[in-house]
Amino acid sequence: MATLVTSKGQVTIPKPVRDRLGIGPGSAVEFEVAPDGGIVLRKADQGPVRPSRFERLRGTATAGLTTDQIMALMRNEDSAG
Repeated sequence: MATLVTSKGQVTIPKPVRDRLGIGPGSAVEFEVAPDGGIVLRKADQGPVRPSRFERLRGTATAGLTTDQIMALMRNEDSAG
């Protein structure tokens, strides 16, 4: 989501972001520089935004069974043969 900066340095926070953070008129917000150089926006009176269950699983997959091995298990086939 892109937004423009006004001549006064102001931006409009997109509605989906405001809704997710519970930001309304008069809400205080904080900006933080993340370790990767990105910027984190949060409502000032709340802690860190909890990542979704999908974001928490990102990067946790490991090499395990091959697709053929999984299909054999699903079909109750003997994978030794």
